[in-house]
Amino acid sequence: MKEIIFIEYPKCSTCKKAKKWLEENNVKFEDRNIIEETPTKDELSKWILKSKNQFKGWFNTSGMKYRELNLKDKLPQMTDDEKIKLLASDGMLIKRPILIVDDDKICTGFRGAEWREILKLK
Repeated sequence: MKEIIFIEYPKCSTCKKAKKWLEENNVKFEDRNIIEETPTKDELSKWILKSKNQFKGWFNTSGMKYRELNLKDKLPQMTDDEKIKLLASDGMLIKRPILIVDDDKICTGFRGAEWREILKLK
């Protein structure tokens, strides 16, 4: 049986849509609130390595926090370690939702076709 973790911000409309999609497709998952249980530096390091996304794909570039911190200009000068520490410091900086399947396949953001493929749904 697959271990599936769904990391979300409950007030996010995309997260709500993704959660509904998982439920409609009868996918059983562990639900994790990105604010109450912000991913740790170790988790993020592991997931970023296994995901297809580069660092920019892990940042919530449309979020207020991203803009407030002027990260568009700061990220290019930061080391990978600094980026991971920054992401781990505040769940609102992380692109969501995150889908983790068997601690091996990781997606940020919601794209039904990609999720269907990773979950091996018909």
